[in-house]
Amino acid sequence: MKALRKTLIAGCVAAALAPAAHAEKFFSTSSISILHSNQYQGVEFDAGGNGGRDYEATYFTFENATAHNWGSTFFFIDRDQPHDDDLEGTDEVYGEFAPNISGSWLTGQDLSFGPIKDVMLSGQYEFGGGTEVNNYMTGFGLAWDVPTFLYFNTMFYYVNNSEIADDQQLTVTWGVPFNVGPALFLVDGYMDWSTSASDHKSELQITPQIKLDVGNFWDAPGVLYAGIEYQYWNNKYGLDETLIDEQSSVSALVKFHF
Repeated sequence: MKALRKTLIAGCVAAALAPAAHAEKFFSTSSISILHSNQYQGVEFDAGGNGGRDYEATYFTFENATAHNWGSTFFFIDRDQPHDDDLEGTDEVYGEFAPNISGSWLTGQDLSFGPIKDVMLSGQYEFGGGTEVNNYMTGFGLAWDVPTFLYFNTMFYYVNNSEIADDQQLTVTWGVPFNVGPALFLVDGYMDWSTSASDHKSELQITPQIKLDVGNFWDAPGVLYAGIEYQYWNNKYGLDETLIDEQSSVSALVKFHF
């Protein structure tokens, strides 16, 4: 795994030092989102197996995504603001940075085959949150050619966790647009599944968003979205039912791209 991490770091360095004539940026987009729900699940101990509690909060999220001929990057950082009186002052900041290096670009060979568009070296850094994690993830990814989808990717990681035992994670990301008459919609999101270890349970998190392109009605498509986010989270934080229940939450969502 150390060798894979060194290869990923070398790929990132090579991409950063690529001559301008050979490095091409396809797009870069940033956004700010506001989400609100009273169905988030927090930690509360119950020896009988009915742990956890619902709480209300607002999340403020900044995201940036880029695509290049050498690969892609994705970064987000969010701050949650609980509204329950007993949770006042417990705001948390959490973020992730995920670079992917195109195997085709790195090797100079076309690695596509069948429905696979490319094979990627993938990494991710997770930081912050309630336990101030510093997790380093290394692995590989597959970019899939799925009809009608803007993107469909699968990543397989080994996770070097700072606060709990190391584990493995599968991540799936997707984005697909559709329209109903003149209304444009985007359904995107991710799924994370991680393995169990000696000190935590296996987690499953599925988080799709369905958003209406509001800006399209003002001749400014892709700028302002409104919709909902659904989040299903089993064994949240790797904890069992004595500490937390399954989260099944619906959040109101507004997202502005710039």
